[in-house]
Amino acid sequence: MRKALDEAAAALEEDEIPIGAVVVHNQKIIGKGHNQTERLKDVTAHAEMVAITAASSYLDSKFLEECTLYVTVEPCCMCAGAVKWARLGRVVYGATEPKFGYQTVSPAIVGVKTKMEGGLLAEECALLMKAFFASKR
Repeated sequence: MRKALDEAAAALEEDEIPIGAVVVHNQKIIGKGHNQTERLKDVTAHAEMVAITAASSYLDSKFLEECTLYVTVEPCCMCAGAVKWARLGRVVYGATEPKFGYQTVSPAIVGVKTKMEGGLLAEECALLMKAFFASKR
């Protein structure tokens, strides 16, 4: 999760919503990313999507069953759908997202085979988000 926090910090430096993600396979980071929606003018350029794409490219596979996605904030519905389609084995997230997190719609979005775990370094992850939005108000 520390590496995902590094990615979130990079997003913050770029004035993006500070969410970071890494995909790990056999204890090695094979994909990483942070939000790039503003820079790319692309609403789908979320941290998870960038990291999943990089990991799939690295493994030359669209399926990531033996991988873990670490992300600083609970995935949104779009990213949870990508988790399902990529068949990620596990997702570990930091802070919950009460407005846009996948659980606001349905925990079933990610599918039954993916293990979801929340709360890892939640306070640190939430602080980045709070700092970002406080600077915008």
